[in-house]
Amino acid sequence: MTVHGKAGLALGAFPTPLEAAPRLAETIGIDRLLIKREDLAGPALGGNKIRKLELLLADARAQGCDAVLTTAGLQSNLCRALAGVSARLGLHCALLLRGSRPNSVVGNLLLDELFGAEVRFLDVTDPWDPRARAALDALAEDLRRRGHRPYLIHLPGQSAALGVEAWARGAAELDAQFAAAGLDPDRLIVACGSGLTLAGLALGFKRSARRCRVTGISVQQPASRLKPWIVEAAGRVEAGPRLEAGDFDVVDGFVGPAYGVASPEAVAAVRLAARTEGLVLDPVYTGKAMAGLIAGARDGSIGAGEQVVFLHSGGLPGFFAQSALFADAPA
Repeated sequence: MTVHGKAGLALGAFPTPLEAAPRLAETIGIDRLLIKREDLAGPALGGNKIRKLELLLADARAQGCDAVLTTAGLQSNLCRALAGVSARLGLHCALLLRGSRPNSVVGNLLLDELFGAEVRFLDVTDPWDPRARAALDALAEDLRRRGHRPYLIHLPGQSAALGVEAWARGAAELDAQFAAAGLDPDRLIVACGSGLTLAGLALGFKRSARRCRVTGISVQQPASRLKPWIVEAAGRVEAGPRLEAGDFDVVDGFVGPAYGVASPEAVAAVRLAARTEGLVLDPVYTGKAMAGLIAGARDGSIGAGEQVVFLHSGGLPGFFAQSALFADAPA
């Protein structure tokens, strides 16, 4: 897919802020920590999905589509962002959520329904499971029978190139912010789910020859699966340098009990960020990524003299979906 130079919709509040976090940096033992506040990206409580949706929904409009659909987990940030942006644009939004409908409708699931999305459930957890794509195709056909022209968003599939390109442009925004502030960070830490945000960041920094090393903290998949997929997804962008496996890192030791299930380390990291910086992370994505950053700083794999950027990719509704984890936690 040719995506380089492709115009997107103006949905987000960009550029998002790049803020210093000196108290958290001092607590974990690194020289300097900056937070890229993608949680402030704009509509539907923001997050790193807004940049991707600017390109994906521009493509949907160009094809004359009046409905969008995707599949993801029960507390998906992508689904919540898509539902909210679809409401703003007047698009019908259909969501196929992997898992059984819970007894309590909270967090992102509550917002999906608040935004008016059509929500269905599928007893599959792995986004690469062929049953997920088959069910998504069946839902698209059902929308056609009802008179819609659906646009299918499947991040492990044909939507990958646009998702990568969106975050390659996000890397260009960061590069400009670094230059304006006279910064030359050593490393950027990002939660890694589908891997497309990481792929775009690493590709974008390679385009600009920015030395900042991108490290993904996996929240779902083993590194052995993610790394080749990230290289493949970045290769679908048909312009500029090619991303190679040696251009970035994936750390998979912080997934915890399972995808969508908080680990004790993530809960502790959420609490630490809140108490040092007033920064609210979620225990599934950014909490696990922060746990990876903290562990790296303490075991020396992230040097004390490094300047580190942490991508806050959003996910605030997911925090409230698991608020019971924090209710009785020790101070």
